[in-house]
Amino acid sequence: MKLSLGIPKGSLEESTVGLFNKAGIHIARSSRSYYPACDDPELDLIVMRPQEIPRYVEQGIIDAGITGQDWVAENEADVVEVTELHYSKVSRKKCKWVLAVPEDSPFQQAADLNGKRIATELVGTTKRYFASKNVDVSVEFSWGATEAKPPRLADAIVDITETGSSLRANRLRIIDVLMETCTVIVANKNAWADEEKRGKLENLKMLLLGTLDAENYVGLKCNVEEKNLEHIIKILPALNNPTVSQLSNSGWYAVETILPFQQTKHVIPLLKRAGASGIVEYPVSKIIP
Repeated sequence: MKLSLGIPKGSLEESTVGLFNKAGIHIARSSRSYYPACDDPELDLIVMRPQEIPRYVEQGIIDAGITGQDWVAENEADVVEVTELHYSKVSRKKCKWVLAVPEDSPFQQAADLNGKRIATELVGTTKRYFASKNVDVSVEFSWGATEAKPPRLADAIVDITETGSSLRANRLRIIDVLMETCTVIVANKNAWADEEKRGKLENLKMLLLGTLDAENYVGLKCNVEEKNLEHIIKILPALNNPTVSQLSNSGWYAVETILPFQQTKHVIPLLKRAGASGIVEYPVSKIIP
C-alpha cells in the first residue's frame, strides 16, 4: 500500500517538512524535484501549490494532501477533513481572511463598498461573501502584494493575516472577517473508505498532532527523599500524575512528570527548596494522549 500525499509548496513548505522531520518522517528535498524522497515506504509525496491540492484530492489524482481550510472552501472541494494542524509560517494560531480598507476611507462595512473594486487571491470565496450580502462589487485576482493596492489599484482588499502587522504597515483597517483558516489534512473520499489508507492517515494524524502538542511541554525528573515525597508531588503539575519509582538507595525515589515549559522557571526552584536533587529537564518529541 502506498498513500499519495500532497505537500504544500510555498510559505508552508519549510514548516511542513520540519514538522514531518520532528515526527520521525524524514523528507529529503531537491530544489529541482517536486517528488521528495521519504524514509516511510508507504508514503508517495508530491510537492504542489496548496491552492490546487483540494481539487486534486477531490478528483482522486492524489489520495490526500496538506492544505488550508481556505483553499478547500475556495475550490468548494468535496473532501474529508482528517484533522486540523495548527501551524503556519509564523505561528500556531489560526489565520484570518479579512476585508480591509484604507485607514482614512469612509468605508465602515461591506455594504459601503457597493460598486467598488476588490483585490484578492481568494476570488471565489470573496464573490460568494459579497453575493450573500447583496453587494455588487468587482472582484479582481491579485498575484501578490495585495495589501499595497488600496487606494490606487483597488478600493478594498480581502487578504490573509496572522498578526495584522502587514495591514497596519500599509495603513489598512479591518472592517470584517470572512473566515478563519488553518492547515488541514484532507483525503479523497474513496481513499478514506480504503481501510489501509485510512489507517495510514490516522497514524499520520496521531504522529503530527502528538509532535505539535509536545512543542509546549518538557519532561522533568528528580530524586526525592521519602520524607519530602508528598510535598514534592504537590508541587509538580502533570498530564495525569507524576511517575514515582523507588531507587536502589533505600528511602529515595525518582519522580518524573511532563509539564508546560513556561512553568519550569517557577517549578524548578520550588523543587530544589523542597529537597529535590538531580533535577533534569529534557525535551519531549511527542505527546500522545
